[in-house]
Amino acid sequence: MNDRIVRILDILSRNKKIKINLFAELLDVSRITLRRDLEKLERRGILRLTHGYADLDGADDTGKRIAFDYSIKRRIAKAAADIVQENETIMVESGSCCTLFAEELAFARKNNTIITNSIFIANYIGRLPNIKIIILSGIFQPDSQVTVGSMTSACMESIYTGKYFLGADGYIPDLGFTGSDYLRAETAANLAEHVDKIYILTESAKFSRRGPYSLISFDKIAGVFTDDGIPKEAEAAILNSGAELHKVPSVEEKIKWRQFPGLTPFLYTEKK
Repeated sequence: MNDRIVRILDILSRNKKIKINLFAELLDVSRITLRRDLEKLERRGILRLTHGYADLDGADDTGKRIAFDYSIKRRIAKAAADIVQENETIMVESGSCCTLFAEELAFARKNNTIITNSIFIANYIGRLPNIKIIILSGIFQPDSQVTVGSMTSACMESIYTGKYFLGADGYIPDLGFTGSDYLRAETAANLAEHVDKIYILTESAKFSRRGPYSLISFDKIAGVFTDDGIPKEAEAAILNSGAELHKVPSVEEKIKWRQFPGLTPFLYTEKK
């Protein structure tokens, strides 16, 4: 995605809903140019356009989550894509980081094959060249747009891949990574039995959350891709387990409203 799209998502994730006229002023582009970008994002399920506003409410669940901390997730996705070899077949679970990771593989033109239970990922990158997708069948969960259950696990019985990339909803010290949905967590654990190496892709904010269901324990993880905001205790636990830790830089930006006499209020970025 171009820099303007990245900027759009970073601003929208912090403001949730923005008037398109004001958005165009902030980005210093015409309304026509901005609307063209926003319509592309709407078609991909990331946002919704309504009554002169760009709005995250009403967007697809995974698409909406892509917008939050987008720059960090994009850097995580690029770092993870670097370890995938040309013509390699891999497995990818659902989630915002995993979706951007799959897109990075398509952009890299490595002719990879992705096995996934994510209908969202299949729709998100399905029309991009130089990528093949194998979709695992099963019980469809409409919110997350994934397939789960015993049928999904059975699809992998005759398939074996080298690498499995998945996201996480939380983390518990001494236990490992956790999920928020039982069937998704169970399915991910079952699929993990058919791979050589498991990699977690998650932003550091997830390390301060706890999911109710165990996803993957440390002893089964080959590597973790996150940002440099990861807590020191979690970093030490990952390294002590023998897993690789890949950290990308995180840049905190705070979007604020400003008002000058006689001028329309506008948003600006304060970097820390």
